[in-house]
Amino acid sequence: MTTTTKIRLGHSPDSDDAFMFWGLATGKVQSRFEFEHILRDIQTLNEWAMEGRLETTAISVHAFAYVADRYALLRHGGSFGEGYGPMIVAREPISEERLQDITIAVPGKLTSAFLQLNLFVPNPKYEVVPFDEIMEGVVAGKFEAGLLIHEGQLTWEEAGLVKVMDFGERWKAETGLPLPLGVNVVRKDLGAEAIAELNRVMKESIQAALENRREALEYALQFGRGIDENTGDEFVGMYVNERTLDMGEEGIEAIRLLLRRGAEIGLLPEVEVEVV
Repeated sequence: MTTTTKIRLGHSPDSDDAFMFWGLATGKVQSRFEFEHILRDIQTLNEWAMEGRLETTAISVHAFAYVADRYALLRHGGSFGEGYGPMIVAREPISEERLQDITIAVPGKLTSAFLQLNLFVPNPKYEVVPFDEIMEGVVAGKFEAGLLIHEGQLTWEEAGLVKVMDFGERWKAETGLPLPLGVNVVRKDLGAEAIAELNRVMKESIQAALENRREALEYALQFGRGIDENTGDEFVGMYVNERTLDMGEEGIEAIRLLLRRGAEIGLLPEVEVEVV
């Protein structure tokens, strides 16, 4: 059990994560811990979690399969697609059958989107590309198709692209469940008392942002990579909501199912999901 009063908290520099942590970042939510906010892209946070570097961090659900021995899942701070989610886009319509024959630009092999791609397009051909370069690469003809995450899910039409497959739609139709994307985890070696305190401040930070939406949104849009306020508001609304406040049994069931299916196709190890 730790005696430290300083907690390193990792999250991505994205508007939805920034919105979630507004309460903590601005001091609206108080704690006996001193928090150091470590902002890194999700791929880096996934890799760091494998080393157990941070006490608590945002990671991809996919990456949780590799760190479940060291980290437990917090009920608060999860991102789920409610019938929407990462999507494959192209410059022209492509049949689902043809997706297996073309190279798809993907945002990282540990992302939840990559796991979902492998569930819906068996043995896909892919090229790993920084997530914020995928859409422009498809528009420019560098890639026949691209897998979009983050705000690209809202701006692909403006770029003149067409939707080939929405993983959130497909998952909802098949399972009736929300699509798990990101989660917050806490290192088990902190001990029960510290974990309970982190659970409390995480929940209260999200609650504070939802109750002070305009202020929290203004703060979050600093991290929105130049998107306008309406797009930022819509994106935050998609991924920070009541299920983010508490994923509930349905959210936990969805995570367990997604990871189980990933194990069934041999993409990741079987894992026990411990929720605290």
